[in-house]
Amino acid sequence: MKKTFLLGLFICVFQFAFAQQKDCNPYPKTISVSGTSEMEVIPDEIYVQVDLKEYKKRGEEKVELDKIKNDFLLFCKQSGLPDSLISIASYEGLSNSNWWRKRKKDPELFATISYQLKFSSSKLMDNLINRLDDEATVNFRIVKIWHSKMTEYRRQLKIAAVKAAKEKALYLTEAINEKIGQAITIEEPEEQSLQQALNQTSNFSLSYNFTTNKSASDDKSEPVDFKKLRLQFQVKIIYALQ
Repeated sequence: MKKTFLLGLFICVFQFAFAQQKDCNPYPKTISVSGTSEMEVIPDEIYVQVDLKEYKKRGEEKVELDKIKNDFLLFCKQSGLPDSLISIASYEGLSNSNWWRKRKKDPELFATISYQLKFSSSKLMDNLINRLDDEATVNFRIVKIWHSKMTEYRRQLKIAAVKAAKEKALYLTEAINEKIGQAITIEEPEEQSLQQALNQTSNFSLSYNFTTNKSASDDKSEPVDFKKLRLQFQVKIIYALQ
């Protein structure tokens, strides 16, 4: 009698635990799928840093920074670059008191200035490069690339990735005679990965040598445009099975 009672009690406890587990998991059958979307765009925002420095040729007077600055800004204007797209990135020689102390001891100490420019195409860059003073220009490098419609492109890619995931879920469930129900979770891609990819593209593919480009552009050939940026997003979605 006692054994029968214990057996009945065990069955009741097991059934209760099973019912609780069922209530805690409203989606006993699910399918997890991923969706990917891609797009290629040519950047229309190219940020360039130009470093300028005073210089002196043998037997001639030193070319002062004021003249170099004025000439550079004139070159920018002649190239079609408005003042609103030009900013000073760094300055050494006019506002640094320590530098001025060194300058008094060594009058030949050269002052430097760095500008950041924003271009919309490689053609505008070529227009400026062909006018730059090779003696004063010590560096011309791309520091960032972007696209003015990147926010809209990200939105389009995310929507396309979600649709691709749903389409995959549909044909996979049809293969096993099932139907998908509501979406349980949608995992968005990390936004940071996009900027990292762009930075890597900038550092690897868009290094720019102004002296080489100047000589290469003398043959009036078509300028080489920037490599397209490959944008990619992937989402993961879990659907309930009906």
